[in-house]
Amino acid sequence: MEKIQTGTAKKLKSVSYAKWGYIFITPFFIAYIIFTLVPQFLTIYNSFFETYRIGLQQVGPNFVGLDNYKALFTPDPDGTILILKYALNTMILWVAGAVPQFVIAMLLALFFTSYRLNIRGQGFFKTVIYMPNLIMAAAFSMLFYTLFSRVGPIQALLEQWGVIDHSFDFFSIRVSVRGMIALMNFLMWFGNTTIVLMAGIMGIDQALFESATIDGANSVQVFFKVTMPLLMPIFVYCLITAMIGGIQMFDVPQVLSKGDGVPNGTTRTLVMYLNGYLKTKNLGMSGAISVIIFIITGVLGGIVYKMLSAQYKDPNRKHRERKGNVI
Repeated sequence: MEKIQTGTAKKLKSVSYAKWGYIFITPFFIAYIIFTLVPQFLTIYNSFFETYRIGLQQVGPNFVGLDNYKALFTPDPDGTILILKYALNTMILWVAGAVPQFVIAMLLALFFTSYRLNIRGQGFFKTVIYMPNLIMAAAFSMLFYTLFSRVGPIQALLEQWGVIDHSFDFFSIRVSVRGMIALMNFLMWFGNTTIVLMAGIMGIDQALFESATIDGANSVQVFFKVTMPLLMPIFVYCLITAMIGGIQMFDVPQVLSKGDGVPNGTTRTLVMYLNGYLKTKNLGMSGAISVIIFIITGVLGGIVYKMLSAQYKDPNRKHRERKGNVI
């Protein structure tokens, strides 16, 4: 009888808190389903319909199947497939800003986390390099537009030095406009990338660096044989998130080119192209462009992940896991 009472008392005292975890994460899933998942399915659904507005007249929704997608890949009178042109523009603008972003961020991360240098005041430097990320992209774009306009200080200074004349216009030259967009993206995001990479490097056991140095490895060998393999998950995360942000690039070129993609549409991105259809309430075409952007993002993200992570995976891991010797 006493044993039964003791067992009952233990059952009463043991309280399960597992349900509270599900209760706490429920608001996130509710918000995700309502504001993200449902709109995604509606976007895919609308991409198969013809629905737009002409003045006050609403046309559709009429089911047209894949006609919206066919229209996107149909050449214009000049023989140009616009969505491919704008996809190439987006990729060029992102690569031009991302390459220096990751190079400078990696160098700064190695510089600030070096135990040999033991730099003081790291908190101050982290704050300084992260500050451009806090500035709104639209405000940053307006600043550059003011600096490089015909009446801006850069134009006046170069004219005074005799480098250019008054007829020169930075916004009429493809290289200069693309360079400004790439420079702004670099300045806004290299600080964030630096801090994330620093966190990843600081998570690596210092004994590994000391062992490599004792074995005679130089700085370059330590970086490629120790730092980079262990930092690869963080690096892949930074690269994929930066690529997703680059594919969705909108605010900087939109403000800098006044939405026209000057010169001759060479700075118009995929999302700017999408925004043009949203202005005319053409939900069918905008939905099709959104689906294509989603597919491009998924495919490129998968390719980058496979290429960068495959070489650092242990080929014998699966063999050991089958035998139960997981290390």
